[in-house]
Amino acid sequence: MSLKKAYLLIISILLIDQISKIYIKTHFFINEEVKVFEWFRIHFIENEGMAWGAEIPGEYGKLVLTLFRIIAVGGIAWWLCDAVKKNSSNFLIVAIALIFTGALGNIIDSVFYGVIFNDSYHQVATAFSNDPYGTWFHGEVVDMFYFPIWEGNLPSWLPGVGGKHFTFFNAIFNVADVAISTGVGILIVFNKRAFAHADKEEVSAE
Repeated sequence: MSLKKAYLLIISILLIDQISKIYIKTHFFINEEVKVFEWFRIHFIENEGMAWGAEIPGEYGKLVLTLFRIIAVGGIAWWLCDAVKKNSSNFLIVAIALIFTGALGNIIDSVFYGVIFNDSYHQVATAFSNDPYGTWFHGEVVDMFYFPIWEGNLPSWLPGVGGKHFTFFNAIFNVADVAISTGVGILIVFNKRAFAHADKEEVSAE
């Protein structure tokens, strides 16, 4: 795959990610939910940008997270260019492009959303508000896809968790998260194909 095609893939997914986030941000308030199906809902939440809503404690935790992710995205961008330059497998190039796009999509939220939008608590946010909810590098990541495939009380005979309420699948995510997960999934499931070119180079060098 050429770098041009990789760029087209990145731009396309990034546009879908940002359009969906901006739409949710400007049409929903925090925790508002629309039930599409019983097992699929649009549920608007915001988080610091770490997996499963985890946070880095401290006054500068959010800033550290955002700066770390910017550095990581720079490294992924270099990896993508290097993979294309070495004519690596399309599986590898697509996987890297997806991971890069997902990371960049969430970084945009973290860097810009805090100064573009006002808060979404009990109200629908407006863009370019005179009362933004945050500052540069301190924006919240917008999530909206929720798939509570099964919800109920676990059997009482299960050790430790018996009788407790449980939801599968309870993560709420966005298009950027899907891109990252898909990219990582490709690297895991199609590992041999993704790194086939590199393996051949190692064999020829020996």
